[in-house]
Parts: sequence; C-alpha cells; structure tokens
Amino acid sequence: MLFCYKFGSMIIRKLLVSACSLCFTITLFAQDVTFKVWEGEIPLSKKAINYKEKAEIENGRMRSVSHVSQPTLAAFLATENISNTAIVICPGGGYTHLALEKEGYKVAEWLNTLGIHAFVLKYRMPSPETMQQTAIGPLQDAQKAMRLVRAKASELNIKLDRVGVLGFSAGGHLASTLSTHYDREVYQVKSKYSARPDFSILIYPVVSMQAGVTHQGSKNALLGKDASEELIQQYSNATQIDAQTPPSFLVHATNDTAVPVENSIEYYLQLKEFDVPSEMHLYQDGGHGFGLGREGSHTQWPEALVNWLTTNAYLLKID
Repeated sequence: MLFCYKFGSMIIRKLLVSACSLCFTITLFAQDVTFKVWEGEIPLSKKAINYKEKAEIENGRMRSVSHVSQPTLAAFLATENISNTAIVICPGGGYTHLALEKEGYKVAEWLNTLGIHAFVLKYRMPSPETMQQTAIGPLQDAQKAMRLVRAKASELNIKLDRVGVLGFSAGGHLASTLSTHYDREVYQVKSKYSARPDFSILIYPVVSMQAGVTHQGSKNALLGKDASEELIQQYSNATQIDAQTPPSFLVHATNDTAVPVENSIEYYLQLKEFDVPSEMHLYQDGGHGFGLGREGSHTQWPEALVNWLTTNAYLLKID
C-alpha cells in the first residue's frame, strides 16, 4: 500500500509523518520504510509489459529477487549510539538477481547495531527489455540513491561527509563503479547533492571486466557478450581510479573461484598508486558469497571494518 510521507526528525525506529513529495511503501520487514528511487519515468528506460519482478520469500522476508525494473531504497535507521553516518548497500547477484537477505537486510541490521543508518538499494537488473543502455542502468540507480540519502541528511541526523557505499560481488562492482564514475552524467541531475561516496566498502567485489579476471556472468549481464574493448576498459574500475576516488576498505578470500582475488588486489594497488587511503584484508578461506561470514578466518572481517570505520572517524568510539 502506497502512502505519501516525509522523513520527520527521528531518533526512534518509527518515522514521524508529515506532508511530503516522496511516496513510500510500508512493509512488514525490519526496515523503517521503503521508498522509490525514481518518481515518474526512469531516464533512458523502456516499458516492458512482460518483464515482471520475481521474488523468493523466506520466513516472511524477501531472500532474493530478479527482474528488477523499479528500484527502491529500504531504510534501516539506527536508534542507539548514532554515528551521523549512513551507508548505501548494494547486494550482489551477478547483475541477474539480488541476494537481498544475506547481503542486504542482515548487513543493514548489523550496521544499525553500530549506530549507522543503512539503506539497502534494490537496483535494476541490466536488461535490453527495460533499458536503452544496460551498462548505465545500475549506475543511474546508485547515483540517485546517494543523492536521495544526502537530501534527507539533516532530517536523519546524517553528516553530508559521512555517506558511504558498501557492495558485495556484482554489488561491489556497482559500488566501485559509483566510486569511480560518481560525476559521470548518466541522467539529467536536478539535485544539488553529490553522488560521490565518502568511503567505499568492497566485499569480494567484481572490479575488472577483463578476460581471465572478471566474473563472466556479471560482465555479460552488464555489458553484453560482445562488449567493445572501450566499454570493457571503462567498467574495469581499477583503471578509473584517481586521487579523488573515495577511501576504500576491501575484503576477499584467496580461494574465491567465482570472482578471483585479483579483482580486489588490482583496485587496492591503484588506490595506493594515487595515495588514496585504503585497507585490504585477504583471507585464505571463505570462497565466494560468505556475507557477514560462515566459518573460518574470513569471519573476522566485520570486526576489522569496525576498527577501520572508527579509525577514520565514521563510527563513534564506544567504551
């Protein structure tokens, strides 16, 4: 059911209601509110009557979803030890589906325990049925999401210079694309707010589109099987790093057979080349898709991230 709401001043889980111009969808999930990324027609989109969203529900929550053509942001608002920091989360899924539960909702709820407001982005799947240019569709959604969060920063007690992005796998590719293509004009921007993340958290990310390093499924879905060398280079995001690229925290398992560890290594080395503050954690185990952790040494990465966020003043020090 759709209602029109506006974010009120809040430090509690429930939103105070007032007149607004954005439409939100109240859900039964743990998040406070879910709202549309775009109002009206999405730039460079195409109408596809038979392209319907397909969701897998488990225990009353959307575990996974594919065929996304209407992007949304699910807001999870922290209630204690508020850090004035917000993070937009991009779940993975090879640009064909989104692992919303494991790499979205659970992560958002964990960030809330740290005092961080989290926003899970259900971004569109690149499809020639719904997009004029599949390569820029997810980036459009990510840029718009960052601007939307910043537009509500004062009302949510978020500092404008503490809005980051976190991405897993193909969502890590989108997060690194946003971090290196944040000022690229992929739609007509009317907002005064920047789409540049203040920091990036990349967990077993797809970074390269180059043969032998990329995740082929993600590359085919985003760029097409016959992508030009120019397009491949453009979306091999380590090659797009410069001194303005946001500080980054990277995590990867050495035994990842789906997305080779070289993706993170290439990104880290280019960050180092441009003296961008960065930290990388490589683990001997974990494989791919471990989310917050399964069993083994890689389960330490959330603790390492807390330390990094605290060291860089994005997180309050809790005694």
